[in-house]
Amino acid sequence: MDDIIEQGFDRLQTLIQETQKKQNDRLRELTEQDAALLVRMTEAAASITGMIGLEFLLKAKQDAKGGLYDQRYYDEKMIILGKTDSPLEFRPDDPQKKVIQQFCVLSEKGTLYELMFSSDGFIVDTYALPLTPGDALALYGYEIIYLLYSAMRDYALVEENLLNALDITLGYVRKKKQT
Repeated sequence: MDDIIEQGFDRLQTLIQETQKKQNDRLRELTEQDAALLVRMTEAAASITGMIGLEFLLKAKQDAKGGLYDQRYYDEKMIILGKTDSPLEFRPDDPQKKVIQQFCVLSEKGTLYELMFSSDGFIVDTYALPLTPGDALALYGYEIIYLLYSAMRDYALVEENLLNALDITLGYVRKKKQT
């Protein structure tokens, strides 16, 4: 009986080692192709970014209470894919402007940007630095792939729920017409 338990335990250890090796192989393969995956995902998501994205502030004035006025926004809607905990100290377009927040975003044209927010106490403005998929992954990690996938999945579920609601409503209307 003890031999059977030992053989089973040995087999489990072998299976675990084989599985871990396969996982590492798959992970290596994925990391070699992660930028290509992100390109395909951004191209696919661009078509819905205009519907689910947000308008981001380009520039505004700030009053003494912190309220914004005379706001201008980017022409394209964008979705946030990541945020850095350690933004650049100063913006690349203007070394006088300190970066207070920095995000990875996807525009409705399928372009990845690093969106940097600055404020001098009176003017709040942003700078959108285009990113390659490789740079975006290097700076923000795989979280951007996960968030992009989640945005697509959530949008698909909302669309499916809307379709179900329309079907139920049409069923009710058709039933009323028959009576």
